[in-house]
Amino acid sequence: MRTKQELTAAIRRDRRAALVINAGSRRGREHCERARARLVAAGFDLLGTYRTDRPGQLEESVAAAADLKPDVLVVGGGDGTLSTAGRLLAHRDIALGLLPLGTTNNFARTVSVPLDLDDAIAVLTQGKVIDVDLGIAGERRFTNHVGVGLSADIMLRTPPRLKRVSGRIAYPLTALALLGRHRPLRATVRAGDTTHELVTHQLYVANGGFHAGRPITADADADDRLLVAYPVGGASRRGLIRATVRNAATGHRRTLRDEPFLAVGELWLETDRPARVEVDGELCGTTPIRVGVDANALRVMAPADSPDR
Repeated sequence: MRTKQELTAAIRRDRRAALVINAGSRRGREHCERARARLVAAGFDLLGTYRTDRPGQLEESVAAAADLKPDVLVVGGGDGTLSTAGRLLAHRDIALGLLPLGTTNNFARTVSVPLDLDDAIAVLTQGKVIDVDLGIAGERRFTNHVGVGLSADIMLRTPPRLKRVSGRIAYPLTALALLGRHRPLRATVRAGDTTHELVTHQLYVANGGFHAGRPITADADADDRLLVAYPVGGASRRGLIRATVRNAATGHRRTLRDEPFLAVGELWLETDRPARVEVDGELCGTTPIRVGVDANALRVMAPADSPDR
């Protein structure tokens, strides 16, 4: 493995890259050709270009692109796309380059990559390689979060066309449609010698600093060796709505020391009945589940002034 400084220098000097675009992401189809042209214009030598259009094709494309041994593997898509790429690039001597083309783009926000396509490409030419943590849910690595409860049902039921048309508002619209018949969960979270019991419609375990396009807290990020577990509201549906609005409005002013956040390196999550688990927007089994941290597992191209522990 090269040092981060050596890999940064190689990317800036040689610009050896491969490109994978998820055309099924919100803006993927629209920007697929433009992204390729912009990278070429920026001086990148594209060893391979892959466009994915169907489920199951993404992992194959990322694996094939990585086999070309680029210095930076540029991936365009949403959080699910980038989480898949991050999982496949864990502990490899390849940096992940981000083109945020999804609905909420939480991972890009966490590592301060701009959402504008041209500005994101500028990060690839002028930025630096940093190391970030990945979460591990069961055996699956992830970039952003694990969701148990209503969010898993939302991921199952939100129409792709609604996401393309309305953006991140598609999720609360689907949530409102499902909430009337959703039952709260009784959850037990064990971390070290402590046990936390709660009743809620929704529980998250976050690795990154953003959720639904908004900050979780002012001090949560993907490079602190910590997971942040937190319920959204209690047993009532009205409480879930109030807590969702509060989190979106005040996350940038709250800290990990505030209620109801639990910042730990590892936890075990059980629920009173098997509940679906979504990992970065993709369904991934049911509870119970162990969630941990794989520290400094992924190399990412980030702005040149990004902090890096």
